[in-house]
Amino acid sequence: MKKANLPSIRAQNEIKKLGADIAIARKRRNMTQSRLAEGAGLNVSTVRRVEAGDPGISLGVLAMVLLVLGELGRIGNLIDTAKDDVGLALANQTLPQRVRIKGKKAAMPSTLADPSNRPGNENGVAF
Repeated sequence: MKKANLPSIRAQNEIKKLGADIAIARKRRNMTQSRLAEGAGLNVSTVRRVEAGDPGISLGVLAMVLLVLGELGRIGNLIDTAKDDVGLALANQTLPQRVRIKGKKAAMPSTLADPSNRPGNENGVAF
């Protein structure tokens, strides 16, 4: 089988750490590689590859291993968009400096027409 090419040493190290962490999680649960393989519908050799940090392992295999370990929810949080600091910073750079309404002058919402209801006015003070 052709070995996956990962040019980044950092990526290789992170995948190896993930494999080692999976092995530790399995051992903490007193689970053999054979039992993990059976639960995930895999061969024992595939579990060994996962734990060795083989970059050729598919996301589907990883998901099944995490499911058996009771940690499937973690795969959905790998790059949670709400916590994507780089993406949020880039999005903030594209925000307009001013927001203008095209056409007629927009009326103020009725809830904000009363100065006591405006944001930052918890004490009924205008400023």
